[in-house]
Amino acid sequence: MSHSLKLHDHVSWNTPQGETTGRIVRVISERTKVDGHTVNASHDDPHYEVESDKSGKHAVHKGDALKRISH
Repeated sequence: MSHSLKLHDHVSWNTPQGETTGRIVRVISERTKVDGHTVNASHDDPHYEVESDKSGKHAVHKGDALKRISH
């Protein structure tokens, strides 16, 4: 699924508090640091920075943790 996700896609993911939604704000395709954490992304295994619709906070997820939603 991860290769079909694109910048600005509306997605959902699970959190300890339940499912949440947001938008992809950055596609990460190389090893980098985000908020002090190393993200081991690559072209073959991209990670996605998302912004929560509810809180506005940002998080980074692997593609298999995200589900595109149609809105």
